[in-house]
Amino acid sequence: MTKISMKTPLVEIDGDEMTRIIWKMIKEDLICPYVDLNTEYYDLGLPKRDETSDQITKDAANAIKKYHVGVKCATITPNAQRVEEYKLHDMYKSPNGTIRAILDGTVFRAPITLDCLAPSVRTWKKPITIARHAYGDIYKCTEYRVPENGKAKLSFENAKGEEVFSQEVFDFKCPGVLMATYNKDDSIESFARACFQYAVDTKQSLWFSTKDTIAKKYDGQFKEIFANVYEKEYKAKFEELGIEYFYTLIDDAVARVIRSEGGFIWACKNYDGDVMSDMVATAFGSLAMMTSVLVSPDGNYEYEAAHGTVTRHYYKHLKGEKTSTNCMATLFAWTGALRKRGELDGNNELMAFADKLEKASLDTISSGFMTKDLAALCDLPNITTLNTEEFILKIKETLDKAM
Repeated sequence: MTKISMKTPLVEIDGDEMTRIIWKMIKEDLICPYVDLNTEYYDLGLPKRDETSDQITKDAANAIKKYHVGVKCATITPNAQRVEEYKLHDMYKSPNGTIRAILDGTVFRAPITLDCLAPSVRTWKKPITIARHAYGDIYKCTEYRVPENGKAKLSFENAKGEEVFSQEVFDFKCPGVLMATYNKDDSIESFARACFQYAVDTKQSLWFSTKDTIAKKYDGQFKEIFANVYEKEYKAKFEELGIEYFYTLIDDAVARVIRSEGGFIWACKNYDGDVMSDMVATAFGSLAMMTSVLVSPDGNYEYEAAHGTVTRHYYKHLKGEKTSTNCMATLFAWTGALRKRGELDGNNELMAFADKLEKASLDTISSGFMTKDLAALCDLPNITTLNTEEFILKIKETLDKAM
């Protein structure tokens, strides 16, 4: 069989632990036999990030700006335990947070659904897409460990060097912790437009939630910008399509989402989106059954697995034990990136291959062959539980028949 050619490279961003092992399997068994894969490779495994003082993460983000499409493996965001384990020189920030800050995009996450996998929430009948603002907030925060008594202040100095605002945050009478976060109007506006446009493109209603009753200025600015963009640019389109823009507080939104039947986009601030996307993914079946794409306002796309590096399975793998790790999110990151690369290059063969690979993976599960996490949730009468490698090879078997 002649392999499908690729005109322009996509940015390949490797990661850590078990997902790194799965990444290699997917490439070798499900992509390279069919596609003459053309990538610009960046290794964001922790050792390489430490070796480059995390410069490689910035280089990878800038490469996506150059080639417009990237695919990313799950990576470790180190805490104190990881610093000790990997003997790191620094407790580096989230690679995802760094990349998102450079690309300034919106993350759209939607569950991969199958008829044989019923959601845990019995009212849900349609997928719920999480739109996550991918800039600022705690992912780019400044933190300080307060070691002694003293006063913490928030101040702002204008471009002329004049202090125009200063306010006491807290008078510490004992040690504690301190954190400052920020955001930008233009990033919030990009987030709002991306959400409204995605709603129009997919003909789904858009819900947006913050906590402006508490963070009156910070969250209040999000609420106001969304309202202005909607009124000026999207209200007529929404009314024409018969879809709704709905704002509510984050706690009310959670209650409404649980009672809903799904079928809408839920826009969340950065941290809220991080948490709620995991909730939605788990309730629909598995964290490994969630697509994730970062879309930037200037036309850049980064596809990734929405879950972590599956550390527990990795330690078993190192002992030589077989694991049943669900690879679907990582696989759909690859298919999403290949499809977008094909779309931007006018490469119909590459787009068709991405569609066939996704269908092969879904057909494999629907036929009763799946990983352990899905077997516990599946409604099918006859199920064969496979380990990671067996599952990937079963998908290949299904794909070969389709090709």
